[in-house]
Amino acid sequence: MATLFSRIAAGEIPSYKVAETDRYFAFLDINPVQPGHVLVIPKNETDYIFDIEDDEYAGLQLFAKKVARALRRAVPCRKVGVAVIGLEVPHAHIHLVPMSKEGDLDFTKKTTLPDAEMKSIADAIAAEFAKEV
Repeated sequence: MATLFSRIAAGEIPSYKVAETDRYFAFLDINPVQPGHVLVIPKNETDYIFDIEDDEYAGLQLFAKKVARALRRAVPCRKVGVAVIGLEVPHAHIHLVPMSKEGDLDFTKKTTLPDAEMKSIADAIAAEFAKEV
């Protein structure tokens, strides 16, 4: 059975997509720790990130780097924090979180944002990502 993230990448479940290639997909977390919190996934289902084949792992990191650069330009922040946790969804993923201070990367402080704000943020990141490609 396909993971939640595979179903999102396939378009079966709506998402706030910010970037996509034939191998990778990035979308806004629906319960962000900060506005602009992005999840980056390989389309190939693998539960544990360090079980990903080397070439796919390297590609995922390079894709995440491009998404992070776009995110930093689109959402006001000093830096983009990176985290790999992998306990909630059995599909490897990277969290990219806009940060201005260390406390901004606190996964115990999730929130929700209005649909219009999520769409606006996703569109802004997607527009910046288009400049990366």
